Amino acid sequence: MLETIGRKTLAVDIEGDGDPVVFLHGLGSTSSVWEPQVMAFRDRFKVVRYDLEGAGRSPLSEAPSIASWVSDLAALLDKHAIAKARFVGHSLGTLILQHFAVLHPQQVAKLAFIGVNRAPPDARRAAVRERVAKVRAEGIPSIAAGIVKGGLSPHTFSSKPEVVGFVRELLLRQSTEGYAACCEAMASSNAAEISKIDCPVMVIAGDDDAISPPANGSGFAGELAHGTFQSIEKCGHWHPIEQPAALNKILGEFL
Repeated sequence: MLETIGRKTLAVDIEGDGDPVVFLHGLGSTSSVWEPQVMAFRDRFKVVRYDLEGAGRSPLSEAPSIASWVSDLAALLDKHAIAKARFVGHSLGTLILQHFAVLHPQQVAKLAFIGVNRAPPDARRAAVRERVAKVRAEGIPSIAAGIVKGGLSPHTFSSKPEVVGFVRELLLRQSTEGYAACCEAMASSNAAEISKIDCPVMVIAGDDDAISPPANGSGFAGELAHGTFQSIEKCGHWHPIEQPAALNKILGEFL
């Protein structure tokens, strides 16, 4: 459902009753990636998910940034009178939530970070900007196969072809400029002061995740005041749809 949030139009979906849980997707994704989690938790929680500006059904109104996405999240919570919530982020969504939690600690009860993303090192920034140039010159289909191959577990390729197709479709359905702008925002991002995050945090990694390997997740959890780490077998970087049952079990116990 399209809603006016501040000065922007965002695609927002809310299901269920109870304490609110807000889900933020990653780069090249949409709120649809959370369908297995919504189905699992809407009987226990008010489940809020939305497409970031520039992604999926949320049109691009200005060049996004981590700061603007944080402001959008704050405006969304304000519009729906959500004073405090649990938050679940995937990949880029975890970076947005790190900054949100530092700026708005009073609104954060718990955090779950899946395939945790930090501000990229210089080599990674350069690679993402090269991707942006390729997408603008040749379109998203020119990079889709590489993104899909690099993000999924070998087990997913051999046993779950429908997931491979879904990830490909998530990418190909992005607008060219929206995806490019989201990539630029990530490439320009700064690290959050995670030492200021004082709430319980669950950090989750996929054993086969080449984008955010388990060592990244366990190291990140170790830097937090109240961080816990768990990994999921036979899982790449698209945890919500590669291993939904295992992820839902971890989230259910934590949330």
